[in-house]
Amino acid sequence: MNKRNECMMNVLMVAAECAPFVKLGGLADVIGTLPKELNKLHADTRVMMPFHRQIKDKYAAQTKHMADFYIHFAGRDVYVGVEGLFFNDVTYYFIDNEEYFGDAVYRGGDAEGEQYAYFCRAVIEAAGRIGFLPDVLHCNDWQTGLIPLLLKTQYSHWEIGRARTIFTIHNMMYQGEYAFEAFHHWLGIDPRYDTPEFMHNYECASFMKAALVFADRISTVSPTYAQEIKTPEFSYRLEGILNARAWDTWGIVNGINTEEFDPETDPYLQYHFNKDDLTGKKKNKEKLISDLGLSISPGVPIIGMVSRLTAQKGLDLVKYILDELMCTEDIAFVVLGTGDHDYEEFFRFMENKYKGRVCSYIAYNNAVAHQIYAASDLFLMPSKFEPCGISQMIALRYGTLPIVRETGGLCDTVQSYNEFEETGNGFSFRNYNAHEMLSVIRYALNTLRSPKRRKGLIQRAMESDNSFASSAKKYLELYQSIL
Repeated sequence: MNKRNECMMNVLMVAAECAPFVKLGGLADVIGTLPKELNKLHADTRVMMPFHRQIKDKYAAQTKHMADFYIHFAGRDVYVGVEGLFFNDVTYYFIDNEEYFGDAVYRGGDAEGEQYAYFCRAVIEAAGRIGFLPDVLHCNDWQTGLIPLLLKTQYSHWEIGRARTIFTIHNMMYQGEYAFEAFHHWLGIDPRYDTPEFMHNYECASFMKAALVFADRISTVSPTYAQEIKTPEFSYRLEGILNARAWDTWGIVNGINTEEFDPETDPYLQYHFNKDDLTGKKKNKEKLISDLGLSISPGVPIIGMVSRLTAQKGLDLVKYILDELMCTEDIAFVVLGTGDHDYEEFFRFMENKYKGRVCSYIAYNNAVAHQIYAASDLFLMPSKFEPCGISQMIALRYGTLPIVRETGGLCDTVQSYNEFEETGNGFSFRNYNAHEMLSVIRYALNTLRSPKRRKGLIQRAMESDNSFASSAKKYLELYQSIL
């Protein structure tokens, strides 16, 4: 395995998924991009994750066997293999066990708890056997939440026990909640930790609670979300520990992969463009109109959405006002995504009702998603909550002006337009209210009618720095704060 010289620290980033190997959510994008940027800052950052079946099927021949051993887990001795791969300037270690990672990435229910309890012990013991001793173990989401607890209790006498831990919350909604008896059975966790002071929370114990108590620092994926999770509305019953550890909690906005999302080189676009020459953006819009069968002229604004079709994404607001919007404004509306059946059927109905002006692409197609980001005039993202959000940053990158609700990372990345100072890179509204959103949409449409204001907004949007290079510098400061 490759190792960089003159590194300030060794960082082992641990997660359940990582792009491009396996991706089911935004976590994979973070783990797939952040380590490379940290390596550029001379922090030797490597990734450890499960050797999921889909990774093994594609990459097994390229990996190098690093170690194999047995751990005591769930009352028996269980195999752990470690396979290494140097890929795209980052070293990856895959925890191999067919019993736990031979089928689903997330098994659900008690099986998923056992799956990732095994992973937590395997990571700790593997870290002492691969010739790379981390100064910092950076754990991500609940599936890695037992690592800080185990390090400070069962492994405190091991060399790896001296590693410091960061736990990053990507979404408070998912906490890994199980009966404490399961944790005791899987990992022999002492019953004294089954208290509200440690890992017990109301009726059960959780991976997340253990991490929030035992990690040396906590981080989450935007400064606003770091404040929101201290309230009952966003904490999912963990506001007590989150307020107690507020001074140890950092909010760092995620970035986007600026190589993948680049209007000057994007392979999914027929016409490329930049902030100084938007000719390609106009041509992409004409192509999108043709490809999607819209019956509008190129001068009619397109409002785009690329989203999971779930309540979290604010679709109740969209359902409430879309009829009124389509009846009163000369626009087209394009939505791409899958999700809850009711929302899928609603958008299909609206496409049929406003044929040629509404397109409901009920599927996920990466090429079409890139084209919507690049060709739309406005991008609607009215989330009920959004820890960070990626879509609004992609839209900014392509000069498509976001309309967002002021929550989480949306608040931190989209600065609402100020017509008096000519500042801002998008539009926003505060309250979770359909007609407040409708009012802002109309204001945005009216603003676009001014060529000067439109040009200034697009230029500021495309100048926004939402790269992981910026995020990596803040993560490096976080690591340094505990060493």
